[in-house]
Amino acid sequence: MPAQHLTSGYSGSHRLRTGLLYVATIVAAGACFAWIRALGSGLNAPAPAVSQEIFGRTLSHEHFDSTLHVLLALALIIFAARVVGALFRHLGQPPVIGETISGILLGPSLLGQVSPAAFAYLIPQEVIPLLNVIAQVGVVLFMFLVGVELNPTHLRRGSSIVIAISHSSIVVPFLLGCAVSLLLYPSYATSDVPFGVFILFIGISMSVTAFPVLARILCDRGFDSSRLGNIALTCAAVDDVTAWCLLALVMGVARSEPGSAAQTCAYALMFISFMLLVVRRLVGRLALHEEGKTQLRQGTMAIVLVALLLSAFATERIGIHALFGSFILGAVIPHDSSLARQLVARLRDFAVVFFLPVYFAFTGLHTQFGLLTGADNWIACALIIATASLGKFGGTFVAARLTGLRWRDGAALGVLMNTRGLMELIVLNIGLEMKVLSPLLFAMFIFMAIVTTVATTPVLEWLNREGKVFGRATAKERDESFVTPSDGVSDGC
Repeated sequence: MPAQHLTSGYSGSHRLRTGLLYVATIVAAGACFAWIRALGSGLNAPAPAVSQEIFGRTLSHEHFDSTLHVLLALALIIFAARVVGALFRHLGQPPVIGETISGILLGPSLLGQVSPAAFAYLIPQEVIPLLNVIAQVGVVLFMFLVGVELNPTHLRRGSSIVIAISHSSIVVPFLLGCAVSLLLYPSYATSDVPFGVFILFIGISMSVTAFPVLARILCDRGFDSSRLGNIALTCAAVDDVTAWCLLALVMGVARSEPGSAAQTCAYALMFISFMLLVVRRLVGRLALHEEGKTQLRQGTMAIVLVALLLSAFATERIGIHALFGSFILGAVIPHDSSLARQLVARLRDFAVVFFLPVYFAFTGLHTQFGLLTGADNWIACALIIATASLGKFGGTFVAARLTGLRWRDGAALGVLMNTRGLMELIVLNIGLEMKVLSPLLFAMFIFMAIVTTVATTPVLEWLNREGKVFGRATAKERDESFVTPSDGVSDGC
């Protein structure tokens, strides 16, 4: 007991001395600072150069204000995307549709109309270019992940059914879109847009199928392992790759100066050849080096990200678009490697939760449904929706029937192939960026993308009532369709 009392007293005195020493140190440091400041108060420094910023302007009010609004806008965009996406998931719709609509709700079509003051404060014009940069980086990263998750087996092999349906589902809507361009060009384009480029963009916009959205719809309902679900996934994968190749070709022609289109295409072919013959081997060695490791090293991640940025830079410099470089780099990474799996595991959630909502919001900022006034504009919008749906559904349905599928199976495939989403938004934003699509025509096609995708789920459920369409696939059927259920599936997209 006395020993315990002695130890307690020693501890108390020790704490007291430590506290006094701390106070003395602070007082001494303050006194030294005051003494040094007094010594230097009489010193003189040369005047600043004429071109030099004056003290205090680097962190000006304007700079701080833009940073404040960007942070606020990002928080609002992500929150709105998750809330509206969750609501649409609850309604049985793909969350990507809710996230797309949330971006439109935050734009001039709703928030700008309901409360212009709130819109101007939450997303002022000064921060839109900064959001654009974030959105473009996000879509480059997302297209890289799409390439990583792409199973090349889909493109190397396929049954006659898949080949016939996938080609028909591209060619028919493409040609119908070109035909409708004869009516749209005089009223919704300008003379500086070449008609050849215009019809190609309209045709591609009609031909796109959103493979990740289609996969999510099938997986959510347990249809992904059925024979028909596997055929739909394979056709959608082929459609996407074909559409991107066509879009790259069109952009190479559209962005080139007169007479230099052939040079742009030649550079694009050289880049693709380099990626397939050289980079693919280097990435294969890197993947082999990482095989069996439980965690991806930071050095390896840095190598991949640098390669991603350089690939995107190369295709942007060539004149086709940065997203093609990122997609091709992702596609040359071995699909079934540990490197691919860990890249997707690390990057997908951040891309989907952070970057893609910004892209949807940026799309919404350029979508002005208020321009859709008058009977003529609404008739044109209805014509676009009808053409896109008839082309995708009709081309798929006829090809499916000719290959021996039942009418109900062919109809279900047609409905699934008519699904659009982020892939359509990417094509439309490129068209708007290149001034091929006017703001009014852009709004019409955005409306078409939303309507066709929203219609997929209820129509598919109606066709599959009492289980008349989808059944569980056998192992042999899954092998024949060359698709695994998880291929290309991404939350929200």
